[in-house]
Order: sequence, then structure tokens, then C-alpha cells
Amino acid sequence: FILSMATALGVHRFFSASVGSETKVKWPNDLYWRDRKAGGILIENLVQGGEWKAAIVGIGININQTEFKTLGNKAVSLKQITGKDHDPVALAKELCVQLSYAYNLLHKLPVEVKELYRSQLYKLNQTVRLKHGSRVFDATIKDVSSLGELVVEHATEERFGVGELEWIVQ
Repeated sequence: FILSMATALGVHRFFSASVGSETKVKWPNDLYWRDRKAGGILIENLVQGGEWKAAIVGIGININQTEFKTLGNKAVSLKQITGKDHDPVALAKELCVQLSYAYNLLHKLPVEVKELYRSQLYKLNQTVRLKHGSRVFDATIKDVSSLGELVVEHATEERFGVGELEWIVQ
């Protein structure tokens, strides 16, 4: 999961450079500005014989789109936030700079990657509504483990892996 954290940090640095500190990383793989989705990350790991070989990283960021028909005001783009059109090629170059920074940090100081990721975690120390199977409950977002599990607290502490939990919009 540390690769996912590093990727999210690079994407976060890229986006927040244009729109400021209201950008957060929503576990496990989304970029949020205020309470609206601005992008997402998908990582496909290639494993052979039980050994990690490579990863394919896909990043989608809302740049110049101004209408999100089915999502309404749950999504947001860079253009909507800044009020101006953006050059996707120039932005892609800047994104690569930020991803390179994050990957270099991953190789030199992996502990710092986790700390920075945690500091930008969406709804950290706030109560949110979550769904696990048929159970809907309120819990406080506490952390993300090194294995990528979301750590939440309500009556007790629980950990959930990627794909085990659904966020319920309140």
C-alpha cells in the first residue's frame, strides 16, 4: 500500500498547488477538494510466483470539465475551482514532477510517506457514516495501516481492507 500512498501524495501535491490546502486524499484512492471528488487513482499490481514484479498506475483528474451529469455537485474540476481553462499537457508535466518527488521520497524515507499521507487524509479524526456488508455505522477515521487498512473507531477499533467498506454520504 506504500506505493498507493506515494502516488496519492504526488497527486495531492500537484492538485493542491493550484487550489490550496482544502485538497485531501480519501482512502483508499480518491482525491477530494472540500467534500467533492476531483480525481482518483487505480493501481494494478503484477505478481508472479508470489513475488511483486511491477505496477500499472492509472490517475484520473477532473481538469476542464464543468458538468458532471450523474454526479451533480459530488464532483469538481480544476476549472470549476479556479475559474480558468487549463492546458492538460502542461498539467501532465507538472504531475510527473510531483510523482517523481513522491517516488523519490518513497525510496529514501518511506516512513515519511506514511506520515504525509496520514496528514492529508480526508476526514481524519472526524466521524463519518460507513457501510460494511449490511451494517451501517458511524465511526471516527483514525489512521491507515501500513497494509492499507482504514483504521476507524466507534465502540471499538476496527480495520478494513480496500473494497470492504463503503462511505455513506451524509
